[in-house]
Amino acid sequence: MKVTVAIDSFKGSLSTFQAGAAIREGIQRVYADAQVYISPLADGGEGTVEAIVAASQGKMQTVTVQNPLGVPMKSSYGYIPQTKTAVIEMSAAAGITLIDEKDRNPLHTTTYGVGELILDAISRGCRKFIIGIGGSATNDGGVGMLQALGFEFLDAKGNAISQGAKGLKALTEIRMDNAEKALAECEFCVACDVKNILCGESGCSAVYGPQKGATPEMIKDMDAWLMHYAELTKKALPNADENAPGTGAAGGMGFALLAYLNATLASGVDLVIRETNLEAHIQDADFVITGEGRLDGQSYMGKAPIGVAKLAKKYNKPVLAFSGCVTDDAVNCNAHGIDAFFPIVRTPCTLQEAMDCDNAYKNLSDTVEQAFRLVQTLN
Repeated sequence: MKVTVAIDSFKGSLSTFQAGAAIREGIQRVYADAQVYISPLADGGEGTVEAIVAASQGKMQTVTVQNPLGVPMKSSYGYIPQTKTAVIEMSAAAGITLIDEKDRNPLHTTTYGVGELILDAISRGCRKFIIGIGGSATNDGGVGMLQALGFEFLDAKGNAISQGAKGLKALTEIRMDNAEKALAECEFCVACDVKNILCGESGCSAVYGPQKGATPEMIKDMDAWLMHYAELTKKALPNADENAPGTGAAGGMGFALLAYLNATLASGVDLVIRETNLEAHIQDADFVITGEGRLDGQSYMGKAPIGVAKLAKKYNKPVLAFSGCVTDDAVNCNAHGIDAFFPIVRTPCTLQEAMDCDNAYKNLSDTVEQAFRLVQTLN
């Protein structure tokens, strides 16, 4: 028997690798000689770098960059020497979890460190970039990142604007002559499932600003500054479009990547599936197993398990899903490629007990074992 496992992490509990190992153990209790291939899975957010790097025999590269407040810190990104590819999570340099809640203020937070990660990767020969842009602390339109890459954003006196969204207030001129020359040779693919545009009611300031510490007055100001930034950008780059879906992702980082770095946006899970070469491992599998920490009625809307299930159905493979918990409306997943799903919690317990790594591992492997005992009986 051949089984391909592509299961997302159980957030706060099992990683994608631990969940895969638990599933393999459960299967091999029933089919000792089963060939179980574990393909790490993520949806473009947390765990994306690790998933792609592990599947590509890459390594993690550590470098000192600025954190969202401009303070030096150690950060890491994935480096795949064979293909000269860098895999970067924006949150590793500009993430909201990198600063204390009391210090969260999008007027001051910057994406500069993301640009420093890109520069380091370029210096190592990377020309292909995969970037996840979730979980940011910023609303600077990606200008900090672009400043690190050599783009110049100047005020009326010809001085560089300050970092953070507040710097955009003084922006009067954009110069690109000193931008890193190697960028012309680079390809950027961005994991982004957010469809928000840059400005307006569905823009990044209004929708995501409050969780980053913005007040209503700050939101109004930042939205106006970003619109001005977009207008100046279009003078230099006529193809820039602040109304394109995804430009409002990560405080406007989507706009910067699309307009200045000619990036393409892709569904996070689709990008991970492609980069881990999951399709090749599904084609000759007898079963495909997926899942995530919580399976609910929203899981079929772009979540990782449904991406796996859709690919499996391209080859008419049976798909089983395992989850820490399921809701009543998780039945919607059955219409989107998941043939059957199973919650793994086996006895009444607290949430803390259920999420304990050892307990979750045992519950998952035990539940998988019973599911495959049924498979064995039916066969």
